[in-house]
Amino acid sequence: MAGARVDGWPAFSARTRLLVIAPHPDDETLATGLLVQQVLAAGGEVGVVLLTPGDNNPWPQRALERRWRIGAEERRRWARRRAAELQQALATLGVPPTALHVLDWPDLGVTRRLLQATGVAVDTVRDAIDRFGPDLIAVPALQDRHPDHSAAHVLVRLALVGHPAPPRLLAYLVHGKATDHRALSVPATPAQRAGKQTALQAHRSQLALSARRLRRLAERDETFLDPDEPPSMVSAALPWHPPRGLRPWLRLDVVNPAMTQRWAWRQAPLRRAADGTLRLLLPVPARATPCFVRLSLGLHSPWIFDHWGWCQVDASEPAFVADVAPLDRPS
Repeated sequence: MAGARVDGWPAFSARTRLLVIAPHPDDETLATGLLVQQVLAAGGEVGVVLLTPGDNNPWPQRALERRWRIGAEERRRWARRRAAELQQALATLGVPPTALHVLDWPDLGVTRRLLQATGVAVDTVRDAIDRFGPDLIAVPALQDRHPDHSAAHVLVRLALVGHPAPPRLLAYLVHGKATDHRALSVPATPAQRAGKQTALQAHRSQLALSARRLRRLAERDETFLDPDEPPSMVSAALPWHPPRGLRPWLRLDVVNPAMTQRWAWRQAPLRRAADGTLRLLLPVPARATPCFVRLSLGLHSPWIFDHWGWCQVDASEPAFVADVAPLDRPS
């Protein structure tokens, strides 16, 4: 990528190739509408990888179609509607139809695809990246509480393992707010902000019930995190201390280039360190980086967002093993 300004924000040029990873239609506008316009204004190219059609979206569909039952045909119809909205939004931002690459994965199913078919899913994302050849990728942040978003982050990070010239990553939050002091904000013009709002209007299905919330999201500064933490910045400790009463239903997922594994909480290879933090102890062949861990509750709930979600941990160093005790697992 051509140079960078003093503040760390990349300077775009005709050589810039930005790839936006969008879990659902409207993420491309909400998260990167300003970024996309700036790259195109500099003469660069933009590609968009859409992971899901956004068809598992029953409440707006019920409201607009005045029906209660949403079956397979209704979901297909909703997917077609959202696809048309996406094309209109991209056209408003200046992105041609040929720039869109659709994976057609199940809406609210990206985490399941990551955990149940890791190799195939990672290869699919890697192929999408390689066919466009970006030097910059806008990807959902690991901290995003929507499970499709955080799983997309893990997939992209795994897809770039071993890449000979990995592109720079800019991680965006749609469901949440960046609190990291190192977050970079897009320096946008009033015209670009207006263009983003116009593109958002194309997503009429999503504005039906959530217009105020989505317009507020679109009005925010676009901020991006750099997920490529130096190894010294990645902790070996898990950030969670779940209530004891929930532990029978907790599940711990671990994904890295060497393994994908799920455990019930009481069977997970966890130890408590002297400072009270929990550490993940993996066998030597499974100590690969980057390593991502997810804590979830194995109970059905209408709430789709993660409470704990994913974190990145340093599971490569066995040095702390002697300093920890087995995790208390009372019956």
